[in-house]
Amino acid sequence: MNANQSWKRIALITVIFSFIIGTVSVFSKSPSETSVTVYKDPSCGCCNKWVDILKEHGFQVTAHDVSDMTKIKTEYGVPVALSACHTAIVDGYVVEGHVPVDVIEKMLEEKPKVTGITVPGMPMGSPGMEGAYSEPYDVLTFDSQGNTKVYTSH
Repeated sequence: MNANQSWKRIALITVIFSFIIGTVSVFSKSPSETSVTVYKDPSCGCCNKWVDILKEHGFQVTAHDVSDMTKIKTEYGVPVALSACHTAIVDGYVVEGHVPVDVIEKMLEEKPKVTGITVPGMPMGSPGMEGAYSEPYDVLTFDSQGNTKVYTSH
């Protein structure tokens, strides 16, 4: 192989490698690059714990203390039956309640065609609701028509 062919081969490999790296970086944001806006009651301790958990995992969190959470939930299309104590917005998705970080990351990777995900209520053992015991709970998806589906179980 002559020098000209070697340079062409190196150039081609460099272009391919750059394309692969660029594609991966476009489609896989790390939590540290992901902004989360959280709306919560100012006196809710479990909401503060959940926010701290997100921060510990590298998410860039902006928390807003809100006195009327019903207005926020209505604005973002959270059905009453699926509501919890806080509402977050992550890359255009609604994350309602004590959703585990790994499930948020899964949603961001899979990008399902839903309005958001929710852990309705405040199940013991969910992130921010740690205590003496844990109870099983489902993380549900929901859409703008009110359809739900179990996304994962914990």
